[in-house]
Amino acid sequence: MTDIGEAFAAAFSLVYHLDHDLGEIVLLSLQVSVGAVAVASVVGLPLGAAVALFRFPGRGAIVVLLNALMGLPPVVVGLVVYLVLSRAGPLGVLGLLFTPTAMVIAQVLLVAPIIAALARQVIEDMWGEYEEQLRSLGATPRRALAALLWDGRLSLLTAVLAGFGRAIAEVGAVMIVGGNIDHVTRVMTTAIALEVSKGDLALALGLGIVLVALSIAVSAAVALLRGTLAQPRAQ
Repeated sequence: MTDIGEAFAAAFSLVYHLDHDLGEIVLLSLQVSVGAVAVASVVGLPLGAAVALFRFPGRGAIVVLLNALMGLPPVVVGLVVYLVLSRAGPLGVLGLLFTPTAMVIAQVLLVAPIIAALARQVIEDMWGEYEEQLRSLGATPRRALAALLWDGRLSLLTAVLAGFGRAIAEVGAVMIVGGNIDHVTRVMTTAIALEVSKGDLALALGLGIVLVALSIAVSAAVALLRGTLAQPRAQ
């Protein structure tokens, strides 16, 4: 019990004093995850909205596929990206393996289906509610797409937040394609796994504290933003 208490004390000390190694790992984690979520949002939000609004052959299969990909095993994604980016792979010439870019690619593949599937549900519900009104104004599904994305932005923030939560907590895929290289591709989750295996509980707990605090801060920021944007409508 004393050792655990000392580990927690050391962990809080690292966080309080902004330890350089801890800060470097946290910063890289944010760069990779925020970048991946940004790319995944650009792809996933319009894709989900398009699947919700348009009717075409194979749409049902795409809906099922998007829902299935929400639970895609991260290690499988990591393996596929590794094979594509390895020297023998089709993109091996780019030299992206074991770089932050490879980690972003892996996280985009994991996060984009989550954002797309959740966005589809949000936009489909809104279209069912407003379809008659929008059609009476002459709006086709194509014209309604951008309007519904904007009008549903508060609900879509939840989809983006879910994607960020998946990305920031990812271990398997980023470990495979990033290699957990010190000062290069070591992020919070892979560093925690490594430090626990080494017995360095202080740094592992410090990173865990930051990871939990970051999740709480993002949730609070989204709740605050939703409240701020909802006030003009209420008035």
